[in-house]
Amino acid sequence: MTEPQDKGYAGDVTPEQAAQWLASGEAVMVDVRTDAEREWVGYVPGAVPLAWKQWPGMALNPAFDDGVRAAAGGRKVVLLCRSGVRSVAAAKRATELGVEAYNILEGFEGNPDESGHRNQTGGWRKRGLPWKQN
Repeated sequence: MTEPQDKGYAGDVTPEQAAQWLASGEAVMVDVRTDAEREWVGYVPGAVPLAWKQWPGMALNPAFDDGVRAAAGGRKVVLLCRSGVRSVAAAKRATELGVEAYNILEGFEGNPDESGHRNQTGGWRKRGLPWKQN
């Protein structure tokens, strides 16, 4: 885990650290990707689906605040998006709401490689952690 260094949220964790916290019950995962991303790309079983921004237009989800508070239930929250960008913004907002929130580095798909393809250089899925696809 990296230190927060006044990032505005509790810190960044590797996918593996997040998976350990989930397995122990120490944390809950909130997947902040859109419904379409989870449906078409894949999802983490047991994660709370709560979009940070909604398609189309990528407007902020007005239900996010209440949803993340409810999901936390007094536990740490690890936030997952495609590559670890939206989850930083969501972690900052969750922290403002009093939730101990962490960003999962690399996200679900990781950053694009030199050919512009994801799932090649990092991410939850590339690291072999639990996920499913419809």
